[in-house]
Amino acid sequence: MKKIVPYLLVTLFILAVSGCGNSGNSSETERDTGHDQSDITDRNEPISITDTAEAKESAPGQPQNDTAVQTTGTPVVYMTTDISSEGLMAVYEKLGASPSGKVAVKLSTGEPGSNYLRTDLIGELVQSLDATIVECNTAYGGSRANTALHYEVAREHGYTEIADVDIMDEDGSMTLPVEGGDNLTENYVGKNFASYDYYVILSHFKGHAMAGFGGAIKNISIGIASAEGKSHIHSGGTGGNMWGGEQDAFLESMAEAGKSVTDYLDGNILYINVMNRLSVDCDCDGNPAEPDMHDIGILASFDPVALDQACVDLVYGAEDGQSLIDRIESRNGLHTLEQAEKIGLGSREYQLVKMDD
Repeated sequence: MKKIVPYLLVTLFILAVSGCGNSGNSSETERDTGHDQSDITDRNEPISITDTAEAKESAPGQPQNDTAVQTTGTPVVYMTTDISSEGLMAVYEKLGASPSGKVAVKLSTGEPGSNYLRTDLIGELVQSLDATIVECNTAYGGSRANTALHYEVAREHGYTEIADVDIMDEDGSMTLPVEGGDNLTENYVGKNFASYDYYVILSHFKGHAMAGFGGAIKNISIGIASAEGKSHIHSGGTGGNMWGGEQDAFLESMAEAGKSVTDYLDGNILYINVMNRLSVDCDCDGNPAEPDMHDIGILASFDPVALDQACVDLVYGAEDGQSLIDRIESRNGLHTLEQAEKIGLGSREYQLVKMDD
């Protein structure tokens, strides 16, 4: 298990300044965790398949006539390089999902000044689903730690213009059981989590000052956790100081909290990652480092682990991805994927369907 004490001192300072961690410079010295690029590229080479491949009978919550699971049982990740409203709609529609009941779109409202997802990109999808945008308060200060201020940020970022917005822990938390975890036995999510029948997890994939990277798994764990739940996950389930826990326990707890969410929803969930503005810093940082790599695309899947793994692999395969690779490895971020697969949240193996081919 890796302690985060050396990194913690820096993090505590920047949290006090910006609310969630601001590198200020993507070229900062990164901690060596013993991981190298071959850990990704040797482990799994994405397989491109045509979009007409014969499908296996789908898993619960997935359409029976879709190619979301192939004859091998390997989850499919769809990808388009068209980062636009039209591209987002196309990759969503490729999943063949049919959400019913009350639909929630979970995204990060983002700190002012961050690389949050803009409404001109996501508005058509959100409105086509007649969805409510849902979020939870932060546990670290900043502009979104207070519910009233958080709603104001949502308004300033245009989200209230395209949909109703629900800060789900406005009235506290509800508890979900965690099965098979090494750190958590329960997970605290926003009290209004149970008000929705289907979740579309819409994530901006990027780096993160503590987790290494943030994508679908982080969005269903830290993102859906109430402020109380965020502290619980960060402490590795110990209930201690949220910044003083062991790094690997924190990473494992994110996977375990995410698993409690998917267990509760029983297939009524899908995942979309937008790979643009790929800063080493997250949308919880109001002063993020400028991206120094190109935009990649939009990816979607019914498997959050496969989706995040595909995004990580694309970063590792990019000629200009070294800053983000350094951020991921300095925080041992790949361990979240390892734990997620171990506990059954999803698969690190996947088949990549490139829709533009």
